[in-house]
Amino acid sequence: MAEMSQQARPPIFLYTDGASSGNPGPGGYGVVLKCAGRVMELSEGFSLTTNNRMEMTALLEAFKAIKKENQVIEVFSDSGYLMDCFRKKWYENWQKNGWKTSGKKPVENQD
Repeated sequence: MAEMSQQARPPIFLYTDGASSGNPGPGGYGVVLKCAGRVMELSEGFSLTTNNRMEMTALLEAFKAIKKENQVIEVFSDSGYLMDCFRKKWYENWQKNGWKTSGKKPVENQD
């Protein structure tokens, strides 16, 4: 029964974006969360950041805003870096390799 009620929950749609002017430079992120007709917006600016950091921060802050567990979430982003991290499961190798790339360099923005 519990599984059925979780499946009946409407999905949450996350629309994320991040940018910086210069890399590094001033920047920020924005997120729109939509679920069952409800909308939440999140955003924040930073004086010194990078584009990839803001793309990742947008998704992380969106996840922090979601209070339900076992929720279906669909993510929309224009960041190939962010999406490939999950689609291609880069994070699995980064974790196994002590947060180093295949070239043995530290993964950027690992925090």
